[in-house]
Amino acid sequence: MEALTAVGPGAYERWRASALGRITERLEEDLIFKLTGPLEGRRLLDAGCGDGRLLALAAARGAKATGLDPDSAMLASARERARREGITARFLEGRIERLPFADGSFDIVLAVTVLSFVADAPLAFREMARVLRPGGRLVLGELGLFSSWAAIRRLRALFGSSLWRAARFLSARELAALTEKAGLELVALKGAVHYPPTALCARLFAPFEPFLEGLLFGAAFIALGACKKVGPAGLEPATTPL
Repeated sequence: MEALTAVGPGAYERWRASALGRITERLEEDLIFKLTGPLEGRRLLDAGCGDGRLLALAAARGAKATGLDPDSAMLASARERARREGITARFLEGRIERLPFADGSFDIVLAVTVLSFVADAPLAFREMARVLRPGGRLVLGELGLFSSWAAIRRLRALFGSSLWRAARFLSARELAALTEKAGLELVALKGAVHYPPTALCARLFAPFEPFLEGLLFGAAFIALGACKKVGPAGLEPATTPL
């Protein structure tokens, strides 16, 4: 997450090379894949794939993976990662507010730390819902509104960070409301990264994070799982229940 304080593939690598980044990203990834469920044979879109790490992990789990990002440099890095790791995935340049896919194209749509930087979040939700098949699954990971990490980001915005000045953090309640307005059924809301942004705190508290997933306040990372309604009769889960 914090690698976003400087935009570009190199920033992601520097973040993951740090102890804080390595521990934090692993916790976030574990939570995301807990919500996706099994991926073997599933058509998966990572909307805002960045340098392709999450997409590569999904493809390694058997997903038929597609990555989309508006940044050509990020896509170049994602393609290189796929080549280096020997995974099969397709990549397209585009924006989450105008997804270049037909209705019902995917079983699973991911969007991780994307919506805080989108001008029209309701439109992004509608687009993600549109490209999901009935019974398909949406999994979001977003920057928590009520955490020490968010407080530091607001301070950075006040002191001139153009990135964090442009960001809009969504609360868990707002994310849930947008999900339901897009015609999706909310199934899970979980939190991760409850510690302050220091490597020492990450090392000390990471082992306890699995027991804190139900605690949203104080979580620097909020994960949401939802399913697309099949019809009045109810839902058809994409894989296993969340």
